[in-house]
Amino acid sequence: MRLKLSFCFFLLSLNFLAAQQFQLSPNAEISVLTIGPGASLNDSFGHNAFRISDKVQGLDLVYGYGEYDFDAPNFYLKFAQGKLNYLISRHNFSQFYDFYARSNRTIKEQVLNLPTSEKQDLFNYLENNYKPENRRYLYDFFYDNCATRIRDVAQTSTSNKIKFNNPADFEVQTFRKLIHEHVGLNSWGSFGIDIALGSIIDREATPEQHMFLPKYIHDFFAAATRDSKDLVKSSSVIYQKQNIEDSSNFLLSPLFIMGILGLIILFITYKDYKNNERSVWLDILLFALTGLVGILLIFLWYGTDHTATGQNYNLLWALPLNVFMIGQLLRKQPKNWFRSYLKFLIIMLCLMTLHWIIGVQIFAIGLIPFIIALALRYFYLLRFFKQK
Repeated sequence: MRLKLSFCFFLLSLNFLAAQQFQLSPNAEISVLTIGPGASLNDSFGHNAFRISDKVQGLDLVYGYGEYDFDAPNFYLKFAQGKLNYLISRHNFSQFYDFYARSNRTIKEQVLNLPTSEKQDLFNYLENNYKPENRRYLYDFFYDNCATRIRDVAQTSTSNKIKFNNPADFEVQTFRKLIHEHVGLNSWGSFGIDIALGSIIDREATPEQHMFLPKYIHDFFAAATRDSKDLVKSSSVIYQKQNIEDSSNFLLSPLFIMGILGLIILFITYKDYKNNERSVWLDILLFALTGLVGILLIFLWYGTDHTATGQNYNLLWALPLNVFMIGQLLRKQPKNWFRSYLKFLIIMLCLMTLHWIIGVQIFAIGLIPFIIALALRYFYLLRFFKQK
């Protein structure tokens, strides 16, 4: 009996000590960390996290909202459908720092100007959020991600509303331009994004919506106030990225590769014109490629929960119907209505150009040579079938 009582007392003591560890001292600091872009597309936009540092309690933890839930059933399908839950993570600061320093990514820290009670409230919020039943949240790249969560948690867990003022030299931009700031115009990441995401991201983002990018979390927090006092009391760079020579090669860029592809299409078309013949394999390849891309875009628009894949006018060049026209291309003389369909394809390319010029949607710059070659091929097919 005495042994059981001793064991119970031991467990109660452990629980008491654990509870004590969760009580921050008056010297505790809470800061926002901003991680610079990395080399891969997944890391191109940076990262944000909270740091809880309390030397008295021997506590130095980092909480972030960007961890994949690899244990989720049908992980890849949910990822494609936009239904994947992300997790809040918790790491020791030393491990966090070592990881990003080894990855050569800048780490900036902004210590928040909060009273002790609000530091405790924010810490309690994060700890509660880290519980297994609370860790998951439905990720959205533009509206609910590792950056926007930092903003929202800071607002939710503090008693006085934070006023996010516009940073100096701030300019309103579209979502797509904000993406291009990080991935460039002529990269394969930009090429894929500009094809997959629709005209929804070509509207201007509000100042608050700019904070879907970690860079703007840093900038807006730096300019934020509470009761006319600065939200950030000190800022520092705790790791500076080492300059490395840019290894990008224009010869491997989308514009160059698609330019070569466009020249090949034009060369074959010119050869067909001189010989008054038609390279059937090329037409099948082009119709299959554009049709399959169109089917993928339709799936992203209507078959997923992604907010940015709707209203995608890439469907003006990538028509799903092209797949079903391959049968006509295999015939020596297709049906008369197929010539009308070719005229329809040419009109769609003209509408795409108009959408681009007036700014309804900005398309991938790497598509330019391919679209020109595609249009000329359609014109040649129309002429060829008309003569036949």
